[in-house]
Amino acid sequence: MSVVNKLKYMVSFLLHGNPKKTIANISYLHPNHQLQGKKIIITGGGRGLGFAMAKKFKAEGAVVLIAGRNEGRLKASAEEIGCKYLYLDVQNVDSFKSFIDEADKQLGGVNCIVNNAGISLHENGFLDVSLKQFDSQFDTNLKGAFFLTQCFINKSRENKTEGTKNILFTSSETSITVDERPYGLTKAALNSLVQGLAYRYVNEGYRINAVAPGVTVSDMVGAGTDGNLTYNYNITDRYYLPEEVAEVACFLLSDASNCLNGQILVCNEGKTLNARWK
Repeated sequence: MSVVNKLKYMVSFLLHGNPKKTIANISYLHPNHQLQGKKIIITGGGRGLGFAMAKKFKAEGAVVLIAGRNEGRLKASAEEIGCKYLYLDVQNVDSFKSFIDEADKQLGGVNCIVNNAGISLHENGFLDVSLKQFDSQFDTNLKGAFFLTQCFINKSRENKTEGTKNILFTSSETSITVDERPYGLTKAALNSLVQGLAYRYVNEGYRINAVAPGVTVSDMVGAGTDGNLTYNYNITDRYYLPEEVAEVACFLLSDASNCLNGQILVCNEGKTLNARWK
């Protein structure tokens, strides 16, 4: 939480007391093997949303490989889920071809990739952004996803992969609002990439979509550990659980969503809709 938000919280507490506690009520679809035959790479899969997606996808019959920079965490997460794992630094574009080759080998022919790895450095505003912060977020959130997807498509062509090939991106609710900071800018660019790729590659059997969650409980945001999902400094008024978003991601990778392509599904209860009567 930034200094500004902390001050706002203190003022709100003095004026109104403790905020009402928010608890999520999640309805899970009973596992029915809707991802049978899917062989999925998930970047940033060792924790948070990536971990929740890997767990859900595995339960739905997929063969899953998680990737990330923390090998210790990856190994522990993979053992808990019962999936495969590989080291990957999404800022190291030169390693992508060998990574995709090895992942393809371990999965027995990859046909889905989830570009989930991302970082936000939570700058207070435009004038607080350093060049290092800017480059780090663009390299991770946009450049990495761009070139890893490129390698995935090249591998699919090389393998002459039959059937539907799915590419899923993790965007953000900030992508559909105005933002002058790098995180929001990278996610807005991802949305454009999703739709551009979907249009270009639909006739080759690719389905390319994105989930765009509200602020989700994770190590990155450091929230929700006490079960209280109240978040007073965002239009949504609450944090979201990774398991909620994983259900939507699972649907987008399943054959049940075959008519969806180039879509960005915003997972925040519609609270960023710009109604004229607000």
